[in-house]
Amino acid sequence: MKKLFLLIYLLQGLNLLYSQTDSKKNYLVNTIAFYNVENLFDTINDPKTWDDDRTPKGKDRWTSIIYDQKIKNIAKVIADIGSEVTNSSPSIIGLCEVENKRVLIDLIKTKSLEKENYGIVHFDSPDERGVDVAMLFKINRFKPKQAKAFPLFLKKSNGEIDYTRDHLLVSGYLDNELIHFIINHWPSRSGGLMKSEPNRILAGKLNKKIIDSILFSNPKAKIISMGDFNDNPGDKSIKPILKTVFNKTKINNGQLYNPMEELFKKGYGSYKYRGKWDMIDQFMLSKNLVEDKNGLFFLKAGVFNKKYLINPSGKYEGYPYKSFAGGKFLNGYSDHFPIYLYLAKTY
Repeated sequence: MKKLFLLIYLLQGLNLLYSQTDSKKNYLVNTIAFYNVENLFDTINDPKTWDDDRTPKGKDRWTSIIYDQKIKNIAKVIADIGSEVTNSSPSIIGLCEVENKRVLIDLIKTKSLEKENYGIVHFDSPDERGVDVAMLFKINRFKPKQAKAFPLFLKKSNGEIDYTRDHLLVSGYLDNELIHFIINHWPSRSGGLMKSEPNRILAGKLNKKIIDSILFSNPKAKIISMGDFNDNPGDKSIKPILKTVFNKTKINNGQLYNPMEELFKKGYGSYKYRGKWDMIDQFMLSKNLVEDKNGLFFLKAGVFNKKYLINPSGKYEGYPYKSFAGGKFLNGYSDHFPIYLYLAKTY
């Protein structure tokens, strides 16, 4: 919980001044985060997936010692996101590149997170590498109502099924208000940007279908679609399909507000490739979540790029400090920076 001075501090930072704000009101502030945790695998070989490299005898020599340190590192990051404002870890965290529910249980049991009392929403996806999307939520802040995994059907050039991650929809009550979260990890750019683009366009169409179905039932629904989209805000799979805009004062019906687009235009990024920043980790928000100040409403978004998450030296100096490279564990975190946003609500 935060007093008015906190809200004013946040809003001034965004040049958003509400002249009619009642100084006697108090505000709940929630951090919503998303984090690609870079291959968070356990050490057990799953014969149904391609996880052989991340085993003690595999190429990466993925031992329990390394796994335990990786878990601790990711937990430290999650605990830090948004804490400067809320004095707490995020209320909601979307995750991708997690192998199974077991690693999520290990994650929330760490010293950094055990006191936060997180619940887990997770479904095993058909992805060939065995990586899934998931959501962690604070049990005392969010009450899940419904969770569903939506499969994305792709085909390889030879006509075989190309198994990939599901889209995860979690609907529930955040501080007693209904909100819908969609967790994404869209198909990668493997094989080249243009060659792989049709798969992400299909992912965009599936995401739009999910969002439209929610808005059809309730045109004022509050929705956050978040994830690693493997495309930038202006790419074909996102802007024209999801109808995203970066100006929150000009959101028409059927459009989504993408706060990461403006940050990307200013030079920020969540992932770096060949010396160039990309903003492939993004949030998209429904109109009512931005414009309606009577319930939960959007304050600001950002990239969580604290100094300890940045590689300090070597060939990849200035990149996100990944956990594994060159055949060895670097004791880093992930090849992606987390992203976050703040939601507020009067009480």
